[in-house]
Amino acid sequence: MTTRTIVLDHRPQGKPTSDTFRYEISEVAAPADGQVLLKTLYVSVDPYMRGRMSDAKSYVPPFEVGQPISGGVVAQVVESRVAQLPVGTVVVGNLAWSEYQLAGSRGLQAVPANAAPISYYLGLLGMTGLTAYFGLLDICQPKAGETVVISGAAGAVGMVVGQLAKIQGARVVGTAGSDEKVAYLKNELGFDEAINYKTAGNLAQALGAACPNGVDCYFDNVGGAITDAVYDLLNKHARIALCGQISMYNATEQPTGPRPEPKLLKTSALLKGFIVSDYLPRWPEGVKALTEWYQQGKLKFEETVTEGFEQIPQAFLGLFSGENTGKAMVKVADRQ
Repeated sequence: MTTRTIVLDHRPQGKPTSDTFRYEISEVAAPADGQVLLKTLYVSVDPYMRGRMSDAKSYVPPFEVGQPISGGVVAQVVESRVAQLPVGTVVVGNLAWSEYQLAGSRGLQAVPANAAPISYYLGLLGMTGLTAYFGLLDICQPKAGETVVISGAAGAVGMVVGQLAKIQGARVVGTAGSDEKVAYLKNELGFDEAINYKTAGNLAQALGAACPNGVDCYFDNVGGAITDAVYDLLNKHARIALCGQISMYNATEQPTGPRPEPKLLKTSALLKGFIVSDYLPRWPEGVKALTEWYQQGKLKFEETVTEGFEQIPQAFLGLFSGENTGKAMVKVADRQ
């Protein structure tokens, strides 16, 4: 059996391009004791992967040039030398961008049958949903009647954050990059207000009108000008969960903006950066809560699914031009 694998061809400067990736074809051996042979079904593409294409120091080791890109993958066992993972089992894990691959059982989690669509274990019931769950409920801790603002609110994490905040009784305001996304947030997900940051003109005025009582919680996925505007509206003892800074991931120079420290000092605000792996021991708690809310109809989730293994690089690049609503992923094969 042969398989195609996508490797990092070189470290990009600025925004990656299709030339950043290279396809390789190799043979796949039969599994040894303690291994399974996996067929990839869905591949997650995520903004954090851009950081791993750089060799700068970070919270996770960089991808190696000439080696496979890896990330969240839902796969099916097609051959097994692991008793707990028989043929046919669907698993989720951090795996290579490859059509077929060998893996040990460590790090693989069997996907529960019929609890939700299997792709949701890369999104709502996976790393995406858990990022929203812990960032909002552990750091921001919104109370009923408070105002929660979310940048990148139509993205995979942001849309879950907004719905969780509504479950807590908060007023929810989101920013997004198109009128269609704004309408989705308000009409489908129940956001109280949503702002198209590309057409709003004066962001500070638009946010001020949407948040007449100021901002108590800010879930930051984007950074940049949106965050600068939100900081001017912070209430006393505001809480800020720093989840992502996608507006700067492809920057080739360090941007200089307003200094946030005086605003944080004057409002006694809490700013905390976090990585979802910080909460690894509590992941079962988060998955259980998210699953229950989903099955109760309290959580909706949107996916932007591209089909075809060869489309993975393009789906990844689309993250930086806002092509996705909700979780971006690629469907590689059907479940057997």
